[in-house]
Amino acid sequence: MASVFKKDRAFENMPSIKAKTLRINLNPDIYGTFAEIGAGQETARWFFRSGGASGTIAKAMSAYDKSFSDAVYGVESAGRYVTQSRLKKMLSHEMQLMEERISREENPDKLFFTYANTVATIDFSKRYKGHGWVGIRFQLDPTQKEFDEIILHVRFMQNEARLQQETLGIVGVNLIYGAFYKYNKPRKLLKYLYDHIDRDTLEIDMVNFSGPNFNNVDNRLMSLQLIRNDMTDAVMFGPDGNNLLPAAILYKKNILALRGSFRPVTKVNMDMFEKSYEIFIRDPAVDEDNSIVIFEITLSNLRASGEIDESDFMDRAKLLCSLGHSVMISKFQEYFKLVEYFNNYTKAKIGLTMGVNNLVDIFDEKYYRHLSGGILEAFGKLFFKELIVYLYPMKNPETGQIMTSNNVKVHPRMKELYKFFKYNGKVMDIIDYDTEIMDIFSRDVLKKITSGEGGWEKMLPEGISEIIKKEHLFMRTDDKLKEKV
Repeated sequence: MASVFKKDRAFENMPSIKAKTLRINLNPDIYGTFAEIGAGQETARWFFRSGGASGTIAKAMSAYDKSFSDAVYGVESAGRYVTQSRLKKMLSHEMQLMEERISREENPDKLFFTYANTVATIDFSKRYKGHGWVGIRFQLDPTQKEFDEIILHVRFMQNEARLQQETLGIVGVNLIYGAFYKYNKPRKLLKYLYDHIDRDTLEIDMVNFSGPNFNNVDNRLMSLQLIRNDMTDAVMFGPDGNNLLPAAILYKKNILALRGSFRPVTKVNMDMFEKSYEIFIRDPAVDEDNSIVIFEITLSNLRASGEIDESDFMDRAKLLCSLGHSVMISKFQEYFKLVEYFNNYTKAKIGLTMGVNNLVDIFDEKYYRHLSGGILEAFGKLFFKELIVYLYPMKNPETGQIMTSNNVKVHPRMKELYKFFKYNGKVMDIIDYDTEIMDIFSRDVLKKITSGEGGWEKMLPEGISEIIKKEHLFMRTDDKLKEKV
C-alpha cells in the first residue's frame, strides 16, 4: 500500500514531521493538551516519538466510549459526535482545565494550547470513507486573555483506516506547527497543512480562523484559497462571513440554487430569486423550513478576465452577504456537476434558477465532448429525479421579443431532446417577472460604476448602491486586501 509520505524533490527543503514536532517540544514555552477521539492518538504520537515531549504535553487522551465522552464533554442532543459543536466543546473544556490546573504565577511564560479532533475513519463497507473535525485553540502571548483558534473539516480519500490515521496525525502536526510558526501567513499556513501528504489523500472543505491574531483574516477569502489550492471542489460561507461546511448545510435539504456573476448583484438577480423561490416553496414536496437558497459563483466566472481578482471576489461576497444570503464558490463549470455535488448530500427537491441564455448553453454539445456518454451522460446526471429548472425570460436585444421555454432556440440536433425535458416538466417558466427591469445587465452596471457614469444606482436592490459607494467596491486598487490576510 502506498505511503502517505511524498518522496519527490519538492519536499526536500520542507521540515520533516519529526523536525516540526521536535522544534515545538524544544520550545520551553509551548505547553498543551491533546484530545483525540475516533481514530487514535496519531498526532500526539508524533510528539512522543520525537523526544522532549514532557515539556510540551500536559495531557493526551482519547475518550472513545460515548458514555465516558459524554461525562467529560457533555451529552450531544443529536447523538452525533463527529461535529463542529463537539470539537468546540472539547477545545473549550480542555483549555479551561489548563487554566485551572497550571499556575500562571509559576509559569508566567507558558503559551497554552489545546489540540483536538473528533473523527470517523472508513467503515467496514468502505461506502463511507470517513471525515473529521480538527482544531487548535492557542495563545501567542501568555498575557492575552482571548485565545486564537483554527478549525478545519477534513474528508479522507484513502481506502484503509490505518492510512487515514497516519494522514490525520500528519495534518495535526502541520496544524499545530502552523499555528505557532506560520500564524502571520494564513495563506501559506493552509498550504503547509499538506506538507508530506499526497494531495489526493485528503480533502479540506472548511476552515475558520478566529481570535486576536486573526482579526484581519476574512474567512471568505480563506475559503477561496481552499478552491484555488485544489483542496476541495466547493466551499460555502454564510451572511456573517464565516465559512460553512457544505455537507452539514445541504444534508437532506431542498435546494434552490442561483448561479451568476453578481458583479454586482442587480434587481434582475433578485427578481429571479424571489419569483423562483415563490414557485419552489409552493411545490407540495418542498418543506420551506427544510429548504436553503444558494447564490453560486463558479471559479471559472471569477477567472473570466484572467487571473482571479480577490478584491473583485470580496466585493461580490460582501454584497450578497449584506442581502442575507449563503454563497457557494465551486469548480463546477457545468451545471450537471453542480447537481451531482448536491445529490451527494440530499435526495430532496433541487431547483436551478437560470436565464434563457444559460439554458441554451446547457443544450450545446461542445461542453460535453470530454464525456464518454456525451450530452446524454450529462443530462442523465443533470435532470436527475427531483430536479427542475426555473427559467427567467430574456428580451431579444435585436427584436425585442421575450424569449421563454416556448420559443427558445436550441441547436436543431437538440430540439427533440429539449422537448423531452420540457414536456416532462423539467423546465418551468417564471411568468410573473418584472418587465421594467429586463434591460438591466450586471456588465452594464459595472461599466457605469468603473467609468464614474451615473444612473446605475436604480438598477440595484435597495441599499446596495450605498454599500458600493461607502466601501468603494469595484473601484479600488489591487492592494485593498493586503491588510486582510
